[in-house]
Amino acid sequence: MALFGSLSERLNHIFSKLTKRGRLTELEIKTAMREVRVALLEADVNIQVAKQFCAEVSEKAVGQEILKSLNPAQQVIKVVNDELIALMGATNQKLAVSPKPPTVIMMCGLQGAGKTTLCGKLALNLKKSGKKPLLVACDVYRPAAINQLKVVGKNAGAEVFEKGTQDPVKTAKESVDYARSQGYDTVIIDTAGRLEIDEKLMQELENIKKAVEVTEILLTVDSMMGQVAVNVAKTFNERLEITGIILTKLDGDTRGGACLSIKAVTGKPIKFIGVGEKLTDLEPFYPDRMASRILGMGDVLTLIEKAQEAVTEEQAKAMQKKMLENTFTLEDYLTQFESMKKMGGAKALLSMMPGMGGKIDPDSLDEKKLERTKAIILSMTRRERAEPAIINASRKKRIADGSGTSVQEINQLLKQFEQTKQLMKQLKGGKLPRQFR
Repeated sequence: MALFGSLSERLNHIFSKLTKRGRLTELEIKTAMREVRVALLEADVNIQVAKQFCAEVSEKAVGQEILKSLNPAQQVIKVVNDELIALMGATNQKLAVSPKPPTVIMMCGLQGAGKTTLCGKLALNLKKSGKKPLLVACDVYRPAAINQLKVVGKNAGAEVFEKGTQDPVKTAKESVDYARSQGYDTVIIDTAGRLEIDEKLMQELENIKKAVEVTEILLTVDSMMGQVAVNVAKTFNERLEITGIILTKLDGDTRGGACLSIKAVTGKPIKFIGVGEKLTDLEPFYPDRMASRILGMGDVLTLIEKAQEAVTEEQAKAMQKKMLENTFTLEDYLTQFESMKKMGGAKALLSMMPGMGGKIDPDSLDEKKLERTKAIILSMTRRERAEPAIINASRKKRIADGSGTSVQEINQLLKQFEQTKQLMKQLKGGKLPRQFR
């Protein structure tokens, strides 16, 4: 299922009925808003947030300016889009930076939300923007928590400051002094979590906050917990006055309730979202982009950013040249697969493409099939990749044995590759193939 797949599907169904009617009456809009409210509640959106959202949309949508417009249904969808953006925080909220280094970020949350892994993801994200982060191990209770942070830190290329099981407050203070002396501009403190909120946990977090000059207190929340996640955020905020929220597991079967409710309930912005298990699977949160994805309009800006990270400008120009000159090979085909993988895979890319919401189920895209395609190409010789025409029956048998696939799969790949080349040739000549007209 795509990000908020069931909610997107429901909303698209509701709005498709409006677009078929042409002119709209006030009653039709209010009936649609009742359906929207049910869809939001089924997506585990806070009941008060859902009621307020639909009331505000209804009030703006039944205005004479919209009812008398040439395309009132599109105007209603625009109002819904604008209200979704406002609900989730209007604009992207960047991390605060201390005027006097280091910037200290305290990470907190319940066990199981992915907080320790998230520390590594955040460190890697900051390194990409030119920062020098230091990870600090202050979870001294959970078995192997310190070792887990060390592994995560090593993978992210960030040093981990740890003092074993000594008082976490003392470790936090010492880490800031160490960071200052060693030229680290950011300190990320991995604090202890619990299976549920208790007084001991909160007191320790408050003590760390008092002991060091904290710039950001970021709460890690498991989005799959729905309204429970919102209640957790509310409690943490009341005790610690958090500065922002990171929602994890948004790539899972999440209904969207936490994402759509948490800002309205806590007043604190979502700053990042976790969209996968890899260290690179952390994205800044943009309310406008998320609203577009929920309404099935795609997310072109994030798609472009992912493409820029996966492919350099030189690589893109070289690939364009090959396409124009019709010298595209299976080696280049393999490079395209690798770039797509870096961008999050076929499912992630599909969810960001405009107009794809509800039209193709991303679950129908078999990532394993893409891996098998990669295995087939890797089992070919360099000459075979450059000149697929030489691949005869005996070569196909050898490639199939080497890749653990079948001759039939190799035939399918070669046919698909030839179709791709043919498409490029037609596009070069300025002719759009019949199936795309």
